[in-house]
Amino acid sequence: MYKTKIKDISYDFENLKNLMAKASPVRSGDYLAGVAASTNMERVAAQWALADVPLKQFLNEALVPYESDEVTRLIMDEHDKMAFAPISHLTVGDFRNWLLSENTTSETLRSVSAGLTPEMVAAVSKIMRIQDLILVAKKCRVVTRFRNTIGSEGCLSTRLQPNHPTDNPAGVAASLLDGLMYGCGDAVIGINPASDNLEATTRLLHMLNDVIQRYDIPTQSCVLSHVTTTLKAIELGAPVDLVFQSIAGTQKANSSFGINIKLLNEAHVAALELKRGTLGNNCMYFETGQGSALSANANEGMDQQTCEARAYAVARKFNPLLVNTVVGFIGPEYLYDGKQIIRAGLEDHFCGKLLGLPMGCDVCYTNHAEADQDDMDILMTSLAVAGGTFIMGVPGADDIMLNYQSTSFHDALYVRQVLGLRPAPEFDNWLQKNQIFNSKNQLLQQSEVPALFKASLQELTGGRS
Repeated sequence: MYKTKIKDISYDFENLKNLMAKASPVRSGDYLAGVAASTNMERVAAQWALADVPLKQFLNEALVPYESDEVTRLIMDEHDKMAFAPISHLTVGDFRNWLLSENTTSETLRSVSAGLTPEMVAAVSKIMRIQDLILVAKKCRVVTRFRNTIGSEGCLSTRLQPNHPTDNPAGVAASLLDGLMYGCGDAVIGINPASDNLEATTRLLHMLNDVIQRYDIPTQSCVLSHVTTTLKAIELGAPVDLVFQSIAGTQKANSSFGINIKLLNEAHVAALELKRGTLGNNCMYFETGQGSALSANANEGMDQQTCEARAYAVARKFNPLLVNTVVGFIGPEYLYDGKQIIRAGLEDHFCGKLLGLPMGCDVCYTNHAEADQDDMDILMTSLAVAGGTFIMGVPGADDIMLNYQSTSFHDALYVRQVLGLRPAPEFDNWLQKNQIFNSKNQLLQQSEVPALFKASLQELTGGRS
């Protein structure tokens, strides 16, 4: 039982899971789940009580039983006690102050990362302002490599997302080359296939591989099919760079996705054996999002932000190249408006980076949410200031296949220019070599499709350019 008193009113919280949920900033999904604080005063009381909880308590009181949940077992069994030792005496409130201290450097944060559990970082995020989340995340530097170097200081990468509602090769190719002309695609060229079947997946994989090889692009491709489909594609000899999978923070939620840790490990091993990376072997790509566990009725009584942080334990096990929180994709039932989406995106980025993950964000919203592109501009800019690893590049910011609003090729150009950020260095050199960007990170104006692309574009589109 956790207790506190404000203005002579006593507040009791039955366990750590309940306390965490009541302390969480306002989230429509938590009200839907019946776990949110009933008043702002109760929320403040919970945050007050949470600040006094020792970090060690999270190792003694599992939010989901160890016996019934493999994510809990993963968190507990792989906890690094040596890395945790320097901060093991702190409470959640002390931990916040320690994180914000000027004496806590990027190197310090890296050294304790393996000693942190998702519940610890979720807890401290609940008592932090947005500027706190940005300041600490900015100090976290996570670098990964496959065919280029992602996450370096002063860089912001993009996932080029040439989705098409029928996987039409001409439509995909047009979006793909348009994105490359705007300097997008250094994180990954990743397609959400309209049909998650083996034939469609392998066809798109071969197409992307042909483009990357033909233009000698220092990047990687991914078709975001279910992990079992990708495993079959690997068995058939398809050119798989990254293995993708959506993941969540409970065993039940992952089961609803048709996955478990054993299956992910099998896919990781299969991808490593292909040895397609030239600079590194980070070959996994995971997507997450607040509300996914609750939408599967698998949140185990936890608030959605804590569930989300637990998903990062699953991701961390496999040393991914990219982790992406698709922050506003599910809808207003879970994140009601722009304010909730902005807060959630910055929380996710903060928690993932503290746990040592290369966090990106799909800065997005559905058309029935109380949000607009101005809200997304605020989140996108804030994430870039906070050292976000990558954002999306979608034609016109309108994903015509998944029916939601994201960020465009132009958005990536804007945020790089206004903050002086560059693409991944190898990709940056390729852009300059092919006269797409100049050395000042400015887009070179082209009167027509460059010769580099023209012949291949006509070929990919059957002679129609």
